[in-house]
Amino acid sequence: MADEAHRVPVIDLSKAPGAGEAWDRPAPVIALWMLAEALLVTNPLQVSSSVRVQVLRAFGARIGRGTIVRPRVRVKFPWKLEIGDRSWIGEGVWFHNQDRIVVGADVVISQETFLTTGSHRVRRDMGLVTRPIRIEDGAWLTSRCMVLGGSRIGRSAVARPMTVVQGEVGANDVVSGPDCTVVGVRFTASPEGRGRA
Repeated sequence: MADEAHRVPVIDLSKAPGAGEAWDRPAPVIALWMLAEALLVTNPLQVSSSVRVQVLRAFGARIGRGTIVRPRVRVKFPWKLEIGDRSWIGEGVWFHNQDRIVVGADVVISQETFLTTGSHRVRRDMGLVTRPIRIEDGAWLTSRCMVLGGSRIGRSAVARPMTVVQGEVGANDVVSGPDCTVVGVRFTASPEGRGRA
């Protein structure tokens, strides 16, 4: 049994391709962003959402009017982030965006949610693989969700706490769990034709 285990290959991580290809900016810009993020975006003592938004915009993020960004938010590369009008980004959200993340208008991303566009080639050399994430208008990712690269979350969809989103979530769907199972719909039509929660 032990001999069989030793025949399973191991990737030498010292020879793995670096992740620098996702930077899209010179090293001094990356270093300056890391400092600005630590002092003015992630810092829990910095209480102003408008300061966080201004700093993110200064580094290339496209953020709409009325969007609120809470303390402890992390953004890997602000120049690969777009957030629409009136969206709420909760405390401790992490945009690990080595590829583009596009968030629509009126979207809620609740506390400690992790969005990652990057992964690695698992069977070859552990090289970086990235795919974008898109979140449509009105969607709500509740606390501690995980959204993986290549995901698209439909208009007004809801992911319950701790959901792992990978792939497509339909408009108005409520999803839950590690397999992102559809468990209901967010809005049903009322007799007057208006949506009802």
